[in-house]
Amino acid sequence: MCWSAQADAVAGGLVAVTGVACVVRARRADHPERLPLAALPLVLGVHQLIEALVWLGTDGGLPDGLAGAARTAWAVVALPLLPVLVPAAVWCAAVGPRRRVLAALTLLGAAVAVPLAVAVGSHPVTAAVHGHTLGYAVGIPYPALLLAGYLLATVGSLLVSGDRLLRRLGLVTGAGAVVCALLWHLAFVSTWCALAALASLLLLHWAGHRPADEPGPVTDRAR
Repeated sequence: MCWSAQADAVAGGLVAVTGVACVVRARRADHPERLPLAALPLVLGVHQLIEALVWLGTDGGLPDGLAGAARTAWAVVALPLLPVLVPAAVWCAAVGPRRRVLAALTLLGAAVAVPLAVAVGSHPVTAAVHGHTLGYAVGIPYPALLLAGYLLATVGSLLVSGDRLLRRLGLVTGAGAVVCALLWHLAFVSTWCALAALASLLLLHWAGHRPADEPGPVTDRAR
């Protein structure tokens, strides 16, 4: 989320382009198992472009039907999709015994996603300007419990991935989420788009990085 339709459109476009670069880099590095996570910035970029439409809808710049569809699409990505996509993508990229823990976190994400999907499908998604931010309302049951499961599935999967770069991404994402949530609560400014951009750059670096257990090229032979 950004602080205006224009900011969301620009940031979303840049993050989406970074996502395409992540996918290309993972393919060139011959790491197909990394493609689901490498595609995450592309999802985040499209999500921000959708929110640009939501902003226009709050200003009366879109027909009601299109504005409602944009709000629903935003909620589908933010709520039921991400808590499944992130741990599942980390599971695909992981190796060794940590995959069992990541499989459990993926199941947790799926369990969180079910009531979130039901809420999105059963209630109209509303959005209202809240200072320099957008406030969404969906009618989610047990929000504190679902938020805890959401963060455990997404940030937790990065932290237990066993990959140094993904652990760093998990720390940045967790700390950034706290800061962004505080600024949003104060209605000061929405900085989620900045966090998405930073996460995308970290994933761009990770997508082409050689896994720790993969041997590098032989550059020196016994003489």
